[in-house]
Amino acid sequence: MSAAEQPTVLVVEDEPAQREVLAYNLEAEGFRVNRSENGDDALLLVDEDKPDIIVLDWMLPGVSGIEICRRLKSRSETRNIPIIILSARSEEVDRVRGLETGADDYVVKPYSVVELMARVRAQLRRTRPASVGERLEFEDILLDAETHKVFRNGKLLKLGPTEFRLLSTFMEKPGRVWSREQLLDRVWGRDIYVDTRTVDVHIGRLRKALCTHNGSDPVRTVRGAGYALG
Repeated sequence: MSAAEQPTVLVVEDEPAQREVLAYNLEAEGFRVNRSENGDDALLLVDEDKPDIIVLDWMLPGVSGIEICRRLKSRSETRNIPIIILSARSEEVDRVRGLETGADDYVVKPYSVVELMARVRAQLRRTRPASVGERLEFEDILLDAETHKVFRNGKLLKLGPTEFRLLSTFMEKPGRVWSREQLLDRVWGRDIYVDTRTVDVHIGRLRKALCTHNGSDPVRTVRGAGYALG
């Protein structure tokens, strides 16, 4: 799996040992991990390298995890990022407060690392299903992320790795309009410089592959905005 395909997890934990244990296990599961030891740095990291999911400790120096959660969930550009709160607070009122603030899951310390990994995958299955090997379907197109194969009307299509990642992105959110910059971030990754015109080239290749067996073109060009599936 390339760096662009790896889901990014932001771990926000002020205890160095716990932070590294989390990062080690997440990387072993195939995730790309960013680390932060406080809330202020976490907010900056989210803006610099938008994660696919955040594992967030409640008790942090300075801005608390619950406040970080509230701020991220109040912003349109970050509200859909899944947040798992880690906390030693086990009372029902604390769980309710965390979830009502917008957290997608709440895990009480001490926790099972195996269970936490399962919870991370469960959240990604909801928001980035292709990244965890799910099969995606849109009309007559079937994408099997585990085997890296795409079928249309039951016929196997030949897609290059970049076209496969583009289609995965589109099929995870049919109808959503993706700008060229957003596609560059998701498909190529922030660490690689690619001209935005390269997106158009690969979109053209994807369209050609999808229409191999005389099917209609499912990729829609939105003038001045980008591309969408359907």
